[in-house]
Amino acid sequence: MSKILIVDDDTGATSLLEKLMKMEGHTPTAVNESKLAVGVANLIQPDLFILDLMMPEPTGFQLCRMLRKDRKFEETPIIILSALDDNDSKIVAFGAGASDYVTKPFRVEEFLQKVRAWLK
Repeated sequence: MSKILIVDDDTGATSLLEKLMKMEGHTPTAVNESKLAVGVANLIQPDLFILDLMMPEPTGFQLCRMLRKDRKFEETPIIILSALDDNDSKIVAFGAGASDYVTKPFRVEEFLQKVRAWLK
């Protein structure tokens, strides 16, 4: 099915997301260092990104901007999955190019519905 790049410095989070994406029939790739994400994205050409915001440099905000500046990924959906639940973080994320925003902890079925919708 679809190739999904998951970027989160929390290995527990990436492990859970990988399992969920595999259950949905997708091919997930997880990266726990955001500085490696663009290189991996260029290798696998994902159909969807799932990004955390609170990571060491580059932050998820910065990574989202970097991906949007790359012509290959300017239209690829980016779902932000973050514990940040304030309006300012959401506004900045959408301004950086995020397609959607989900807060942690999340409802699994709701999250999967968003993934399905963005992959249509």
